[in-house]
Amino acid sequence: MKKKAVVNNTPVCQVRMQAISDTMSILSGKWKFHILGTLIEGDQLGFMDLLREIEGIGSKMLSKELQDLESNHLISRTVKDTKPITVKYAITKHGKTLTPVIDELAKWGIAYRQSVHG
Repeated sequence: MKKKAVVNNTPVCQVRMQAISDTMSILSGKWKFHILGTLIEGDQLGFMDLLREIEGIGSKMLSKELQDLESNHLISRTVKDTKPITVKYAITKHGKTLTPVIDELAKWGIAYRQSVHG
């Protein structure tokens, strides 16, 4: 028999929990915040620029994460008809709405590191 929820049984709470779940689904993974933060700071960057900037990420993983972020309208991909073809990635207007979230996560991380690791 399934237990009945006590805390999140109001409609407002259920909407909030669904929104959190949706957000976590879109931004899940080790690299998405790194990519978004790099693009927020770096304006338009090419694939190899991102690969150099984000320490530890592999090219296959970067490609997958960029596709996910693009499909969720958080970044844009621009292909320029040059020889060789140039691809640039940039944060979208919608993606920029995550700037305060990323800033707060960074502040929290700095405070946490100082409190735990001195």
